[in-house]
Amino acid sequence: MRRIGLCIAFLFLAWLLTGVTQIHPGERAVVRRFGAVVATPGPGLWVGFPWGVERVDRVPVDMVRRVTVGFSPNSTDTAIVPPGQMLTGDQNLVEIQAVIDYSVEGDQVDQYLNHRERVDGLVARSVEAALSEWIAGQPIDEVLLTAKATLPQWLPNRINARLEPYQIGVTVLAASISHLQPPDRVKPAFDEVTSAQAAIRTREEDARREADRKRREAAAEKFRLEQQAIAYRHEAIAKAEADAAGFAKRMEQYHRLRVSDPDILTAIWWDEMGKVLLRLKDAGRIDLLDSRLGPDGLDIITTPPRPKK
Repeated sequence: MRRIGLCIAFLFLAWLLTGVTQIHPGERAVVRRFGAVVATPGPGLWVGFPWGVERVDRVPVDMVRRVTVGFSPNSTDTAIVPPGQMLTGDQNLVEIQAVIDYSVEGDQVDQYLNHRERVDGLVARSVEAALSEWIAGQPIDEVLLTAKATLPQWLPNRINARLEPYQIGVTVLAASISHLQPPDRVKPAFDEVTSAQAAIRTREEDARREADRKRREAAAEKFRLEQQAIAYRHEAIAKAEADAAGFAKRMEQYHRLRVSDPDILTAIWWDEMGKVLLRLKDAGRIDLLDSRLGPDGLDIITTPPRPKK
């Protein structure tokens, strides 16, 4: 009888210990008591009622789950319209495959557990609906050229909005486009169009670079001319100021000497005329008259001005 009692005590103790659960870091637990959720504790030791009264399910909330949706290049599906083959806004077909990363919301683990078997399917259907919505609103060129850059930014928010009414406790973290091209039977024509568009973009880029180069050269020439004009202005002002100072000095000399020398104005006139004649000579407008002297004096009184060199 004693052994039976010990065995019963041991079994009772083991049954009580089933109420102790270790919740690891990165996990959240859902505690159900007689089927009703009573707690969703985080990492640590949970001590509750034993098995049969309470049930504890642990869910990794830090783990990123992945769903691949759409066209598969290696698929053997013989359906008339393969998965992931969608119609663009201008009635062209494209084949697209998206990869979606999602995780469980820590405060909604009970909702996730209620729909755990359906989550991947609901996420996949929401992704297909969002892809169809975006592609149907774009022409084929826009889809092929921008989808890989635009959809990864647009899809997460759109998918989360579609999943919210289902209350399945997950959030889409990121999206990427792993496959995007027209069907094989029309791919050569699209490749030619893509090549032509690339050549156009190359020529446009060359034209932009050439325009930038010419703008830089024009700006440099403008700066040079402005600096030249500023230098000429300063030089002209300095020369005018020097001429004005020289004239004022000569005027002061004339007023001072005209009392004692009545011919001072004539002397000043001839002095200035000598300077003028020298400038004319340097410019080739006049020449010396020595070559015009003869036995009877000057052969001519004046000579026509020479062409300016």
